[in-house]
Amino acid sequence: MASVSVYNMEGVQVGTIELSDSIFAVPVNEHLVHQAVVAQLANKRQGTQSAKTRSEVSGGGRKPWRQKGTGHARLGSIRAPLWTGGGVVFAPKTRDYSVKMNKKEKQLALKSVLTSRVNENKFIVLDELTLTEIKTKQMKAVLDNLKVEKALIVTKDVDSVVVKSANNLPKVKTAVTNTINVYDILKYDTMVVTKEAVAALEEVYA
Repeated sequence: MASVSVYNMEGVQVGTIELSDSIFAVPVNEHLVHQAVVAQLANKRQGTQSAKTRSEVSGGGRKPWRQKGTGHARLGSIRAPLWTGGGVVFAPKTRDYSVKMNKKEKQLALKSVLTSRVNENKFIVLDELTLTEIKTKQMKAVLDNLKVEKALIVTKDVDSVVVKSANNLPKVKTAVTNTINVYDILKYDTMVVTKEAVAALEEVYA
């Protein structure tokens, strides 16, 4: 089993913790990780963009002038794409961008990125994360003690004090164990996870 150090909020090592091999020591499947990121970003797209083609724009039912003899180019409708107020060529239409992944594939992709974070020493375990009040300064101090700048902070349950204290830090995001995802883990350089959250992850994904 992989063993990582446990730190307190002052950045001092206070012990070690054994991590489950079934989650934090699996073969890294880069293909599934890539697929999970593509799926997550695609599923965020609304796909509600739409513009009208020449057949959908109002007006233009009558031929504006006769075919020959006027000196103008021949034209069948004032709603042709060349005209102001005309239709759009190859207009974007409403569509569904969603990409589906199997549940087991999602779990393996998540385990792969968790394993890579442990292997790269970018997985920091805190014995606890308890702030006395909602203060960005306190959260910044904790991260400075851990020598971390761009971090994903994971707790077992929603802690409003922690969440609000981290809101004003542009390179920090908070999450709970059941909301972490592959994209966020890859986006932020380091994972800062409480001991309770590690136990919860092992309980859910083991």
